[in-house]
Amino acid sequence: MKQVIAKPARMAGGVLGGMVAGTLFKYAWKLASGKDEPPEADSTRYGWGEVLVAAALQGAIFGVVKATIERAAARDD
Repeated sequence: MKQVIAKPARMAGGVLGGMVAGTLFKYAWKLASGKDEPPEADSTRYGWGEVLVAAALQGAIFGVVKATIERAAARDD
């Protein structure tokens, strides 16, 4: 029974974590670059450097948020 409840809870945590990570990324990008919106990877208005830095920052933030959620939900069974 615990697994029946745990799976939807993990899914909800993942969705919420994605939303939090997205918000944190936009805030961090604005602080780092002074621009309101991060570059889209397929936009030709931005150079390779800016696109790759944005992707690295986004990946780092999403990774930390994911690890935080998974660690908070971890249990010794």
